[in-house]
Amino acid sequence: MNAKREKRTTKKGKLLISLIQQHVINHKREYCIVALLFLIGIVVGVIFVNNMEQTEMNKIQEYLNNFVTALKTDYQIDQGVLLKNSIAQYVILAVLIWFMGSTVIGIPIVYVIVAMRGFSLGYTISCVIATLGMEKGILFCSITMLLQNIIAIPAILALAVSGIKLYQSIVKDKRRENIKLEICRHTIFSIFMLLLLLFSSVIEVYLSSNLLMWSINII
Repeated sequence: MNAKREKRTTKKGKLLISLIQQHVINHKREYCIVALLFLIGIVVGVIFVNNMEQTEMNKIQEYLNNFVTALKTDYQIDQGVLLKNSIAQYVILAVLIWFMGSTVIGIPIVYVIVAMRGFSLGYTISCVIATLGMEKGILFCSITMLLQNIIAIPAILALAVSGIKLYQSIVKDKRRENIKLEICRHTIFSIFMLLLLLFSSVIEVYLSSNLLMWSINII
């Protein structure tokens, strides 16, 4: 029985991976566009930090140093509040991308949201590295940001692509039945991506934060 269950689980896993690969292949142009916008956002975030006034940079460095020091002195992270804030952030983000994608004319705003997410990531990483140094900064970012973003970033890009796909479908076929069908597909896909984002919140709060507390003394 266990062997059969394992085989079924393996088959389902392979099928899911195959579907994801096919989805990316079928919409590779759209994924390239949103990925490029995300990377541009990261680069702009890095450039922004590098050209920041020293006064502002000193404030950020002071905040980060105080945060690391607090963690080293047995500061306890309130995981309940952290989870609540993370979930609220992703729900708002997913609903905003879904809504803008569903309105069709909101696609440019979807592009801006993707670029801003990239900017936020580039800005954060640059600030951390500027404060802690290259080695410790990369280690800190890897511990606190890597695991959840492996899930969150593809989910956000997929949400954006779903909105673009909806726009393209409606432009090709403006019949009311087609519009309803495509919006329904976009909604179902968006809900699935939101679930992945919520899962990334759980990883951030209960895995990444615990890893940070465990390794803070080497940072």
